[in-house]
Amino acid sequence: MLTLSIETSCDETAAAVVQDGRKILGNVISSQVAIHAEYGGVVPEIASRKHLEAVIPVISEALSQAGVTLDDIQGIVATKGPGLVGALLVGLSAAKGIAFVRNLPFVGVHHIEGHLLAGFLERSAPFPFLALVVSGGHTHLYRVDGIGRYSQLGQTLDDAAGEAFDKTATLLGLGYPGGMVIDRLAGEGNPGRYSLPRPLLRDGSFNFSFSGLKTAVATLVRREGDGVKEGEPLRDLCASFQAAVTEVLVAKTAAALADQGISRLVVAGGVASNSGLRAGMAGLSRRSGVELFIPSPLLCTDNAAMIAVAGDFYLENGMTDDLTLDAVATWPLPMVTRQRWNL
Repeated sequence: MLTLSIETSCDETAAAVVQDGRKILGNVISSQVAIHAEYGGVVPEIASRKHLEAVIPVISEALSQAGVTLDDIQGIVATKGPGLVGALLVGLSAAKGIAFVRNLPFVGVHHIEGHLLAGFLERSAPFPFLALVVSGGHTHLYRVDGIGRYSQLGQTLDDAAGEAFDKTATLLGLGYPGGMVIDRLAGEGNPGRYSLPRPLLRDGSFNFSFSGLKTAVATLVRREGDGVKEGEPLRDLCASFQAAVTEVLVAKTAAALADQGISRLVVAGGVASNSGLRAGMAGLSRRSGVELFIPSPLLCTDNAAMIAVAGDFYLENGMTDDLTLDAVATWPLPMVTRQRWNL
C-alpha cells in the first residue's frame, strides 16, 4: 500500500509518501522556526496561516520526490491530535479533501503514536517494548504491546523536557528554539561545575517534573549575574543542566523497564536527538542489556512519514475514519487503544 500522510500539529508542515508503512519514498518538511523565533515561541494563529500557504506545495513536493501521483496513492493518513487545533485542521482538512475527491480510505493518527513508531521506518522494535517520548510538549513513559495498544506508565507533572530546554535557553539568552544550542554548548562544558536539582529522581513513581529545574537555573543566573551567560560559565551551566535532565530521564526509564520486565526500549520525540540523552540511554543499554531503539535525528523531529506507520496498519485492517473526523487539542494516547479495539 502507498499512503500519503500529512502532519501539521504545530509549526512544521509535513507530507510523506510511504510504502507499506515502512519504506519512505518521499518526506518533505517545511519549518516555521525562523518565523516564530522572533516571538520566542510558536504563535498559533501565525502557524495556522503558514500551514495554509505551505500544505499544498509540500504535498506536491512529497509526491514528486516519491516519483508518484495521486493516482498511485491508496490511502490517506493525517494527524488528528494532539496539537494546536488551528494547525491540525489545515492538514486534516487537506487530507479529508483528497480522500473525498479520490474516494480513498482515510484515517487520523495520534501525533505521539507517530513518534513512538517512527523508528519502524528504519528498524522495527519487537513488541512489547517500553517507550520514552520526549518532546517540547510531552515527556511520557508507555508500555507498547502492539500498534494501537498503549498503556501509560508515567508523565510530566508540569514542564516537558523539551519545554524546559527551550525555557532555559531563553533564560540564558540563547534564543528560540534553544534546545540544540544547549546541547552544542553542553558538549564543551563541565557538567559538575553547577549543582542543580534532579526533580522526583527517587520518589518511586514514573512521573517527571522539570519546572523546578528551570527555576533553579533562573535563581542561579540571578545570583551569579550576567557573567554566567557567556564563555566557560555558560558552557558549564548548559552541561550541568543537560546532565540533570538526562539523569532523571535515564533513571526513571530504567526503573520502568525493571518494573515491567521488558528488555526493549524505544526513545523518541524531538529531545531524542539530544546527544547527552542518546549517550545516557546508550549507557543504560550497555549496563542492563536492554536493546535500544532510537530513530535518526530527522525522524525524531515532527514529520509526516512517522504517522504513516500506524496509519498503514489501521488502513490495512479496515480501521478507517469517516470524513466527519475532527481535530483535537488533547487526546491521551491510551484512548487510541480503547477506540481502535473497541475496549
